[in-house]
Amino acid sequence: MPEQLPGNRPTLEAVAERAGVSRATASRVVNGGDGVRPQLADRVRVAIRDLGYVPNHAARTLVTRRTGAVAVIIAEPEIRIFSDPFFSRQVRGISKELTAHDTQLVLLLVEDTGDYDRIERYLAGGHVDGALAFSLHTDDPLPAITRRIGMPTVYGGRPGWTAGAGGHGGVAYVDADNRGGAREAVRYLLSRGRQQIAHIAGPLDQTSATDRLDGYRDVLLDADPALIAEGDFTAAGGARAMAELLERCPGLDAVFAANDLMATGALRVLRERGLTVPGDVALVGFDDAEQVAETADPPLTTVRQDIEGMGRLMARLLLRTLDKAQGSYSVPGSVITPTALVRRASA
Repeated sequence: MPEQLPGNRPTLEAVAERAGVSRATASRVVNGGDGVRPQLADRVRVAIRDLGYVPNHAARTLVTRRTGAVAVIIAEPEIRIFSDPFFSRQVRGISKELTAHDTQLVLLLVEDTGDYDRIERYLAGGHVDGALAFSLHTDDPLPAITRRIGMPTVYGGRPGWTAGAGGHGGVAYVDADNRGGAREAVRYLLSRGRQQIAHIAGPLDQTSATDRLDGYRDVLLDADPALIAEGDFTAAGGARAMAELLERCPGLDAVFAANDLMATGALRVLRERGLTVPGDVALVGFDDAEQVAETADPPLTTVRQDIEGMGRLMARLLLRTLDKAQGSYSVPGSVITPTALVRRASA
């Protein structure tokens, strides 16, 4: 690209002149419009490259009514986001899909409830075309905010906040088959001859945790409530829940943890208590976060969900909606992705 001097920025008129087309034709090519013959469009693109032309973002927004940006909202504090590989993998998938469509990712984090006022002002200010949000809790105000301002939104995870109103209220989302994956994990432990199977649940104000708990209960219909302890999707939470379970049920011989991080916390406590894995206690996680599951000692048997792929699907659903709507928001369909058990040494 040629070097541009201050005050000497090439204009759209210069692009049109170089390509030998009208300004209107050059503008349609720059803004992704239809109706330009391929030969003319190629000449405009060559002129753009030769001149080093960069479209004026404000002018382009006026023409297309699109900012070319999407907000990614993670409803968790910063310490969780940067310590749990789930979030980096989902954002990676979103970023890849947005980049492929020349769309900017704007990351918005929720450290505490006061941040929602800031997020609402930002979304309502016209800075982004739509939003992708995940890790929401049952009482999260974000769905009401996006509905109030008419912001096209796709959620990561089955929406639990509309369940009481019947159905999902037209909310678009991408989720894994959490319940089916949990059933497969528990059935596998039973097939290995385990009889006292405990469950470390995630926070029960999130549907991924309740769905995995329901899957556990689908298989173990008469499971002793003492074999269930609630964690918080962190390694520390898994350790606390494991210690609680051992106090209540010292004879347990298997644990299904609702994510890999909690499984690693459970593994640490089992080792501290002198129990071997899988000899004394078999252990299964959920996620198949490679940097967690594969590096554990022993490596974790776990339920794999395609986290990065789910991020790409979220972005794809939103972009498809924006392309169709052009100002009138219509809700796309939702997607449930399959899970699969990955057998390693812990069970």
